[in-house]
Amino acid sequence: MTTRQNVGSWLEGGPSGEGDHGAGLGLAPSGPGSAAPLGRRALALVLDWTLSLLLASAFFSSSEGPFWERADPMVTLAVFAVENLLLVGTLGFTVGHRVLGLRVRRAGATPDGPLPDDGRAPGLGRAAVRTVLLCLVIPAVVWDSDGRGLHDRSAGTAIVRR
Repeated sequence: MTTRQNVGSWLEGGPSGEGDHGAGLGLAPSGPGSAAPLGRRALALVLDWTLSLLLASAFFSSSEGPFWERADPMVTLAVFAVENLLLVGTLGFTVGHRVLGLRVRRAGATPDGPLPDDGRAPGLGRAAVRTVLLCLVIPAVVWDSDGRGLHDRSAGTAIVRR
């Protein structure tokens, strides 16, 4: 049976504390390659969503008014998903990530230790898993003790500083 202490430690980020985000994944403690802070990740998301709104309203709109009212929400979500899938899968970053100095890398642990950072993009398969879960929203707002959203954990990725 699960006790309150087990659940509490998971929700609180585990015993490693706030400053050790990504240590279990072999991420640097600070600087390039370290876990990206929540503020930058959120701002990158806002930039990517705004770009998706602009594209959806420019190319798929049939009404008048400001761009955020012209865009169909499902079309905006589809544009956002395609941007994430293609850019993260092939380049390792979205437009918002690039502007804010972030990138998505493969991350996880093997019996031999953390996966090394080879600098390559995660690939389309990992990007597809990550994108589907990101578009569902809930997995993206639940984090593990390394500061990764469940969408990144499921895809075996992490957002790090460039």
